[in-house]
Amino acid sequence: MKNLGVAAIAAALLLALTYVLDPFRDYQLATAAAYLCAVAGLTMLIGLNGQLSLGHGALMAFGAYPVALVQNAFANRGISSHWTLLIAVLTGVAVATVVGAVVGVAAARLHGPYLAGLTLVVAVAVPALATVFSGVFHGDQGLSVYLLPPPAALGPNFPFERWQAWLALAAAVLTVLLLANLHGSRFGRTLRAVRDDEVAARLAGIRVGRTRVLAFVVSAACAGLAGAMFAVLAQSVSPSAFTLTLSLNLLLAVVVGGLGSLAGAVWGSLLLVLLPWLVDTLTADLALSPDVRQRLAGNLPLALFGLLLVIVMIAAPGGVQGLLKGVLKHVPQGKAPPGGGRRRFAAGLRDRLHR
Repeated sequence: MKNLGVAAIAAALLLALTYVLDPFRDYQLATAAAYLCAVAGLTMLIGLNGQLSLGHGALMAFGAYPVALVQNAFANRGISSHWTLLIAVLTGVAVATVVGAVVGVAAARLHGPYLAGLTLVVAVAVPALATVFSGVFHGDQGLSVYLLPPPAALGPNFPFERWQAWLALAAAVLTVLLLANLHGSRFGRTLRAVRDDEVAARLAGIRVGRTRVLAFVVSAACAGLAGAMFAVLAQSVSPSAFTLTLSLNLLLAVVVGGLGSLAGAVWGSLLLVLLPWLVDTLTADLALSPDVRQRLAGNLPLALFGLLLVIVMIAAPGGVQGLLKGVLKHVPQGKAPPGGGRRRFAAGLRDRLHR
């Protein structure tokens, strides 16, 4: 599989990093990795296929609640194994994928603000289901998630936050690896063709509706995996964790990081974690009432993210990743060997002919 070597190197470096960081930083890294699963899927949906979704926070809820229900069901039956967590996560991903397919079929013929409106309704309505079916989901109180401590083979003093980071990083690396291979595949080229010109895509024999539904399904599966990881990290799920604000944050992360770029999804996910922490750090020494501090904690990170979005769109329309690419272009490069340009041109031409 393409990019497998890069993914293995990245996984090894991240694994080593978890030993260097303290437990709090490990938890932050795990949170960024969980966000990356959803942001990468949304990047593929918007950047490659041109579908705008404001409901991915709700799709994360469909991935999180099954984890809590399945884990607690196993615990109530006295079944305790780390393999049950894998079953719970896969169940969450499957549920989110099915919901994504239903929403994708409904949205296949919608474009622009109409599609955004449909997904906005999903984002607003889904958290309310926990209140309507409070007997199952425990309403606003939510559900706790039963989790075993790290495997005994890792040692008696192995930090739980490091174990959480390993789980979230494994999910993130797998997501990015699969999406990177999809990006360069025939299906990825089909997604871009539908995004650029649907009429031309139809004339070329591409089934536009099916392509759009499949793109939404893949993105929903990524969001479901992100929600499952959030359930593992927080060890609880509640409607307040999957509000419209979360969906807007995911969209902002996609745009600020770099639309259509998986590397940009990494930057956007890191910003989602670092901005709230930065706000808490800057306001920690201020003499504020608890009420004002709570309001700042809830609204100031989103305001800063919006301000950053405006700045990025003015200074670097390609996002953080586009800005970095622009900087690297101006870095002096060594002189290419004679004929190198012709060889690269010929190789690129052969690649296009063999597609």
